[in-house]
Amino acid sequence: MSIFSNIVSIIVFGLVLSVIVLILLENRNPAKTLIWILLLILLPVIGLILYIFIGQDFRRKKIITKKSIDRISRKNITKNLNQILAADFEQMPNDARQIANLLSNNSELPIYAGNRIETFTSGKECFDAFFTDIQRATEHIHIEFYIIANDTIGIRLRDLLIKKAKEGVRIRVIYDYLGSFSMNKKFLQPLKDAGAYVQAFLPIHRQIGLSKINYRNHRKLIIIDGKIGYTGGMNIANRYIMGNHLGLWRDTMVRFEGAAVHGLQNAFLVDWYFVESKLISDKKYYPTPRTFDNNFVQIVSSGPDTDWESIMQGITAMIHSAKKYIYIHTPYFLPTEPILSALQIASLSGVDVRLMLPQRVDTKMIQLASHSYLKHILESGVRVFFYQNNFLHSKAIVADDYVSTIGTANMDFRSYEQNFELNAFIYDEKTATSLRLAFEKDLKSCKEITLEEWKKRKKINRLKDSVARIFSPIM
Repeated sequence: MSIFSNIVSIIVFGLVLSVIVLILLENRNPAKTLIWILLLILLPVIGLILYIFIGQDFRRKKIITKKSIDRISRKNITKNLNQILAADFEQMPNDARQIANLLSNNSELPIYAGNRIETFTSGKECFDAFFTDIQRATEHIHIEFYIIANDTIGIRLRDLLIKKAKEGVRIRVIYDYLGSFSMNKKFLQPLKDAGAYVQAFLPIHRQIGLSKINYRNHRKLIIIDGKIGYTGGMNIANRYIMGNHLGLWRDTMVRFEGAAVHGLQNAFLVDWYFVESKLISDKKYYPTPRTFDNNFVQIVSSGPDTDWESIMQGITAMIHSAKKYIYIHTPYFLPTEPILSALQIASLSGVDVRLMLPQRVDTKMIQLASHSYLKHILESGVRVFFYQNNFLHSKAIVADDYVSTIGTANMDFRSYEQNFELNAFIYDEKTATSLRLAFEKDLKSCKEITLEEWKKRKKINRLKDSVARIFSPIM
């Protein structure tokens, strides 16, 4: 038995040493590197298991190459169908132009001008709107969500899609395998039987394996006939209209008509190529858009397949560009160093920086880690508000009544570095004003936390926060 134990120990030691060398050669963020090395040394078996599931850096390894269409194909889609829609940078204010230029370069995507934009902060209003739009579809409906719950709202959506499929409308649905785990065969089969195409994103099976289980598709997209599109933070679930143990979920969605829908369509069809290995670029999916209001939109995707952490870079640029104010909704606050530094610099420079977080959360460990960052930003003058009673799930940021972003990315490491995410960056006074007013309305349901009050917390609570923070880069 002792010989067997020795052999096992030697094998584990060899694996741990190999993984440590691999991590060092990847030249990751020093904090992440140190965390993984300590975990592997102190808890080698657990460390190896966690590394297999959540530790591998697929952005650097480019293992998920299938996801991003070969560059020539992707550029052809964008060039042939969207180049005529690219807006002139010169029409934009200088600060906004700088953000747009950054996102244009790191994402290779155009700017879409002349859109109709509508924002939703109520689950009922949003669901009513897109169910109405789906009902009117005549050509195709593309849907992609992290969670499609097997509940009243999920069944309502499924049954409506079945109805439209029987009418001859082409239906394509992508759902995240883990996020929508409750969607069993019994739920999906009637939809497939009606002729809809349904695909899971990164399902757990032999070909994909378990090593990519940590990389989830967190995007939320609806595209109807290539003319109407939605994105934002809401999933398909009752919690947005009926609530759950956390209360009613407060979220933000945006509806587009016009050229920006082409950007949403691109994002969906790239993901469709990944899940079905079928490149779809027919012009019927990109009808000539109507021109509406004087605004500009960029649809920015990021994930472990992209060269840059595009959404994080865009948000960092937004914070740096703010002159008067920047208001932030996020359910989780585990900021990367660029984000944390940008918030502190903006506040110390005299910008009115406000951060709104939920008082009640669905993940205690993440809440503890989030709390560990608050003292640092409070010291720089950032105002922090806890949303009371209900759950704040919104991922919306607005600055200076002109620039805003609505999407799926939380302000945390997972969204910026691990998940497949999508945000709309919007350059429009009307949209920004509506988001600012919504934020100010939410303040009535908040409690502001002062630096003095935060410093008075019990030492045991501060210690819990600090311990949780150590693991924030891998949460």
